Amino acid sequence: MNKKVLIVDDDPRNIFALKLTLKSRGFQLESSTSAQEAIQMLKSQNDFDVVLMDMMMPEMDGYEATKIIRKSEDIKQIPIIAVTAQAMPEDKQKCLDAGAQDYVSKPINVDVLMNAMEKLF
Repeated sequence: MNKKVLIVDDDPRNIFALKLTLKSRGFQLESSTSAQEAIQMLKSQNDFDVVLMDMMMPEMDGYEATKIIRKSEDIKQIPIIAVTAQAMPEDKQKCLDAGAQDYVSKPINVDVLMNAMEKLF
């Protein structure tokens, strides 16, 4: 696959699980436990192919981070998949309205995640 993925989640266990799953499929992986750090990483290494953005994080949530990324000229084109435990239809729309290209609910079904990512490549 050889695509570079930024995983943004405030829970290191979620990052660990996603890294384990995606690494075995050939992805290059970076991670961040805060939205602010993720934005800085995107700006300093804007070679990411996709961001997996947890929407429920302290300080700055994924909705706000996604909106900031979409307003940043140098990184606004990077695809974002929203990852959240909120699974109601209005939650999906809220993620899309914030600027995410797709939405995956937790617990993550790997097949659903892979399908969402393949649509972007």
